[in-house]
Amino acid sequence: MLGAFVAVAVGVTLVSLSTLLLASGLPQVPDRLTAAAVMVQSPVVSSPADPFPEPRPWSSRTAADLADRLAAIAGVTTAVPDRTFYIQVVTDGRPAPAMVHGHGWASSQLGTDRLAAGTPPRRDSEVVVDRATGLSPGSAVTLLTATGPAAYTVSGVVDGTGIYVTDAVAATMAPGVRAIGLVLRPDADVARVTEAARAVVGTEGRVLTGDARSAFEPREDARTRWIGTQILTAVATLAGFVSVFVVASTFAFNVTQRRRELGLLRAIGATPRQVRRMLYREAVVVGGAAALVGVVLGAALAPLVGDLLVDAGIEPATYQVRFLVWPVAASFAVGPVVALLGAASAARRAARVRPLEALRAAAVEPRPMTRARWISGALAAAGGLAGAVGTATTDDVQDGAALALYSAMALVVAAALLAPAFIAPLVWLLAWPFARGRGATGMLVRESVLTAARRTAGCAAPVLLTVGFAVMVSGMVQTSTEAYAARRFAAINAGSVVAPDNTPGLTDAVVAAVPGAALLPTTVYADGAEPLTALGVDPAAFAASRNRFAVVAGALTGLAGGDTVVVTQSVAERLGWRLGQTVPVTFADGRLTLLRVVAMVSNESAPGELLLPRAVVRAHDPSALTSAILVDAPVPLPPGSGARVVDVATYAAEVDSEEDRLVWVFTVLLIGVSAGYGAIAVANTLLMSAVNRQGDHRVLRLSGATGRQVAWAVAAEAALVVAIGALLGGAVAVIALLSIREGLSEQVNAPVDLVVPWPTMGAVVATCLVLAVVASVLPTRRTRLRSRE
Repeated sequence: MLGAFVAVAVGVTLVSLSTLLLASGLPQVPDRLTAAAVMVQSPVVSSPADPFPEPRPWSSRTAADLADRLAAIAGVTTAVPDRTFYIQVVTDGRPAPAMVHGHGWASSQLGTDRLAAGTPPRRDSEVVVDRATGLSPGSAVTLLTATGPAAYTVSGVVDGTGIYVTDAVAATMAPGVRAIGLVLRPDADVARVTEAARAVVGTEGRVLTGDARSAFEPREDARTRWIGTQILTAVATLAGFVSVFVVASTFAFNVTQRRRELGLLRAIGATPRQVRRMLYREAVVVGGAAALVGVVLGAALAPLVGDLLVDAGIEPATYQVRFLVWPVAASFAVGPVVALLGAASAARRAARVRPLEALRAAAVEPRPMTRARWISGALAAAGGLAGAVGTATTDDVQDGAALALYSAMALVVAAALLAPAFIAPLVWLLAWPFARGRGATGMLVRESVLTAARRTAGCAAPVLLTVGFAVMVSGMVQTSTEAYAARRFAAINAGSVVAPDNTPGLTDAVVAAVPGAALLPTTVYADGAEPLTALGVDPAAFAASRNRFAVVAGALTGLAGGDTVVVTQSVAERLGWRLGQTVPVTFADGRLTLLRVVAMVSNESAPGELLLPRAVVRAHDPSALTSAILVDAPVPLPPGSGARVVDVATYAAEVDSEEDRLVWVFTVLLIGVSAGYGAIAVANTLLMSAVNRQGDHRVLRLSGATGRQVAWAVAAEAALVVAIGALLGGAVAVIALLSIREGLSEQVNAPVDLVVPWPTMGAVVATCLVLAVVASVLPTRRTRLRSRE
């Protein structure tokens, strides 16, 4: 039972580790808002495309009026409209990537940033920066804003990461307001202030206190935290599934090897119920002991892994691991439950062992494929194929990924259940070269595997699991990454691209210096509710830079002036917009504007949902940054501009490079979990098999075989078992990858090449082979020694 113990212990370790990290990963109140006991947030919106949309902003006038009414509440010292905008310090001629958010000086009252030296900014050319920049009061500093580089004087420094300008400058850079902080008197009643604030705000926003203020966590931190949650949840889920699978395989193999022992128990009067109870008790003991080890290891490893997650960018810098009792208790319960689930099928089969089994001396197994195994395998295969069809036909990215994972799980189970039925043809195919050689080794290996089809299937199951998941997961990630990059590449008609360099985007100064098709993204709100991605463009230059640009209604030339808009087909259908219709749209400055739909374009025509004149976007969103400039050829760039020139293929691959990196980290973790379990199961299963077959090995030695010949035969049989598992696992992975490819073709509306991760497959199969051979050959040394005696 060592293998089951190790599998459950590793599983509980991963589950307890993941749950502790998940429980610690709850959103945090930003440090810069902790001094505001009550926060008021602008109206929350929802988006089907973005799980973290920014709330719809108030206009400057609305925010000022609301702040005045909130400041009049008893117990409120001041109500501060909090403005956030892009601003970046330039050091040594390059933008410093760590600090990209600026605020008005009044916002410093809401948090912990206090002046360490100097004075607050009083003139529009003054700024307060973090002392960590090495700047001191009176120093000259260049700041990048949406308009370009600007010269400022440092009036003071703070112990924090904020960059503060005058409130007048902040109002110019961010006219829209999404938050108002209330600073209270020390003796104020927070509950009464909160109720009064809600009466003032009404439906114009929501009032938050305590931990609910974590809703103001920066979007990038929230997105990073969400990615970390998805990764940890998937690791915990996969750990639980694989633990059950490995334990089930171990117990099933153990029951097969103990048939004579179980038959003897039945012969001396043990009832089927007593046999089942014995197996269940063994499972509970193994699961409980392994769970105890697992929760201790998980709790010990959590702080270390938490630091690694922060370093890898999977959790934000504010993330800290907290020790909580409930994740540990819940994880401990997982151990016995996983062990019982894994042992359930084996216990039922053990109860059916007849007393006469104790008298059997032959190693020939009973019928390898029972009716229940056929039915269960067929149902699992049907479910897996249905999931594969769903993956191939869906056009939703998240649904496709989930269906692919569930489909692969079902197909792995089906392959493991139906494996004995495929053993004979696979053995004849794989053993044919060995059987034609001199000597009896090839024939001996082939017949041994054929005679014990169920044992062979049990030994091949962990290899099947390991190869199937590793190849499927890595192939899915690589295929989807290349598919999306290929779609972006095919859509662009340009020679080169000017892209950001250590900045979130490009400034107007870069756009003015570079002739080309510039893309200025912003977020607008349809009917004041649904957020939409809009691009400020020059219509003619933009159309010329797109290979798949197609106007389906109206004319692009109508995109002129401050009251026109071009929409994609999907947006028009979803919102019911028609050509020539005037629609209300709220911009980033909080102002509601009526726009006339002058054209509709295909969904592939633009990387956004709306097209607007660039001047309109700039007028309503002073801090918007250009995402890229499409140019015909490489162009010179001004120094310190935060821009670089790349070819189109590089740009297409780098657009989602950070997300792709995090996804690959996710992939490596999943492969590590599945491969680690596979390694445990392979070594344990084949070691158990070899130990229980020492009698066969002694017979071979007494028949004249040398120790080396026995070792070679055992190694060859182990290699054959690994080959069978690898073929079945590869087949499962290919089916899943083919469905993923078809699904991606539907999403990107173009043919997608299937990426088979041969290096991953080779590494996993080689690892399984080494472990299998070592675990099988080691017990033969004991056989050699006993034979000599």
